[in-house]
Amino acid sequence: MTANKIDGHFDVLIAGAGISGIGSAYHLQTQCPGKSYLILEALETFGGTWHTHTYPGIRSDSDLFTFGYRFKPWVGPPIATAEEILSYMEEVIEENAIDEHIRYGHKIVRARYSSEDKIWTVHAEHDGEEKLYTCTFLWMCQGYYNHAKGYTPGWDGMSDFQGEIIHPQTWPENTELKGKRVVCIGSGATAATLVPAIAGECEHVTLLQRSPTYFFPAENRSEFADELRRIGVSDELVHELARKKALFDQDETCQRCLTEPEVVKAELLDAARQYLGEDFDIDKHFTPKYRPWQQRLAFIPDGDLFRGIASGAASVVTDEIERFTKTGIQLKSGQHLDADIIVTATGFDLSVLGGIPFEVDGTPVDFSQTVTYRGMMFTGVPNMAWVFGYFRASWTLRVDLMGDFICRLLHHMDETNMDEVRVELRAQDKDMDVLPWMDADNFNPGYLMRSMHLMPKRGSDPIWEHTQDYWKERDELPLVELTAEEFVYSRKKVPASSAA
Repeated sequence: MTANKIDGHFDVLIAGAGISGIGSAYHLQTQCPGKSYLILEALETFGGTWHTHTYPGIRSDSDLFTFGYRFKPWVGPPIATAEEILSYMEEVIEENAIDEHIRYGHKIVRARYSSEDKIWTVHAEHDGEEKLYTCTFLWMCQGYYNHAKGYTPGWDGMSDFQGEIIHPQTWPENTELKGKRVVCIGSGATAATLVPAIAGECEHVTLLQRSPTYFFPAENRSEFADELRRIGVSDELVHELARKKALFDQDETCQRCLTEPEVVKAELLDAARQYLGEDFDIDKHFTPKYRPWQQRLAFIPDGDLFRGIASGAASVVTDEIERFTKTGIQLKSGQHLDADIIVTATGFDLSVLGGIPFEVDGTPVDFSQTVTYRGMMFTGVPNMAWVFGYFRASWTLRVDLMGDFICRLLHHMDETNMDEVRVELRAQDKDMDVLPWMDADNFNPGYLMRSMHLMPKRGSDPIWEHTQDYWKERDELPLVELTAEEFVYSRKKVPASSAA
């Protein structure tokens, strides 16, 4: 790459044109209309996950009344396909002229902050050339995993397998499934989406899981929203009310998982039996060892995964892999699964702020040595925020909340004539316990546990952690006092000649 002059300065630079970046851009231009901004997107189009993930059946695992933005009504079924989500995002971009602010094909490769100038310099690669952009505030919306490569464990004998091994995150175009025996390794939302999608296309598909997952089957419709539409309520009001109803139901479920986990467990297993029948071994295949919502509760619209198994087009095996063979997978139980294609729906590689090298005043930033402020800002890193959503609620809910908070913070800095904001531990935090990003007893999916050492730390005081509690943050964030001790502001130094 060849270095160039500065290609533009902006008040705010947003990294990523996915669901987080587009939502953040809307809030910025709506709530801070005087701010200039630019979105840098590594891909050649918007959408992020919904563009890069092309495996069969790709869909949301959250309802679109809450995964959709609060400002844009959703008029389709609660669970939506990637194509429907991309169409929704395209409408948001066009209706708000956000496309004018996006630079596609710009991959951020480095970001440097100068405390003297109160400026970020962002290096991006575009068509083999280096582009340099400067900004006052950096709004990181690039997601939380490695988009280029998914996580696949290293099993013995993988090189011996004579069929095709595919990770859903990098699904090959024109993959031929007809007449093929497919084994899908995994038990999360991706496997639950992919298996029923291909069950009628391939000869047979087997869901192979080391341990079970809780699944929540229900109709892919909202009776509440449908009734509101039937009586003539506007799309805007339907969206607002259906969103409130979905959030109320989600909060109630989360609370019940804590206060009466055995009751919720029984309800979920009974729902599975309704599809699979009394003779199916629910205890072995769909009864996890953890309590409901200690890992993500996967929604399966219209019970499609269970229906695929009940029909015989799909089956489920709960076992551990001993090794791959030329013709499939040898299990520790002694069973052999014949396969032409093996799909490794085994999760993704968590990536902290896109794996981008950051520097502050020439010193590299090691985010694992920082402490997070409410899961969105970090000690020692000024004028920057990272959108990291919720595990038990829709990701986009936090995009909206953080949009409000960051815009309020930017307004406060303008009103007080400040050029920089940092978060710093207070005197009262001197003896505070510094802990891993997430309490494993609270939430412990494999991708997070594998990469916890890379994540910023949390403190024992609630302001120094990402609580993962939307309902609490919804009430707390608007009331955060921006003059509190944890916020440290400063201005650029004025040269003596200028001051005179």
